[in-house]
Amino acid sequence: MVNTAKKNILKIIIAPDPVLKQVTQPITTIDDKLRGFLDDMLATMYAARGVGLAAPQVGISQRVMVIDPVRDNDESPPQPMQLINPEIIWRSDEPNMFEEGCLSLPDFYAEIERPASIRVRYTDPQSQSHEILADGFLATVLQHEIDHLNGILILDHISKLRRDTAIRKFKKMKKDSEDML
Repeated sequence: MVNTAKKNILKIIIAPDPVLKQVTQPITTIDDKLRGFLDDMLATMYAARGVGLAAPQVGISQRVMVIDPVRDNDESPPQPMQLINPEIIWRSDEPNMFEEGCLSLPDFYAEIERPASIRVRYTDPQSQSHEILADGFLATVLQHEIDHLNGILILDHISKLRRDTAIRKFKKMKKDSEDML
């Protein structure tokens, strides 16, 4: 696990919120402020026990995201990645299904079909360009977070009836939490 000391834990935005539906703006300058924000995003993701977090989920409409596909029950060491301006440049025709959850949709899970393999181009916090070929769970995590950068939630991948029911639930949760303040 990444050391979260001296890192800010950011507030995760819960749906429905307009920032979650916005297409994000590309990053033009990589500086210490952005690197600090990415570190805060990682700390927030780990604190929330997630495997990915996109900037819109903390209220920032910029094309940055963090992931660590190693799950709590996995014996592997953490594998955090900070991706700036990621883009999918290739998708396989072969589909894959995973049950996905989302930090912006608490306690909501849905089976989502996505391409089994993808190639992603991104820039790291040291301004180095990379390409990664991902499949399985890593491909799902990357696609899920890149969807966030494009204003797409897992709710957009399910039936209208199920989506409408979930949105009503999240609106009620949001109203109830605001009433408690």
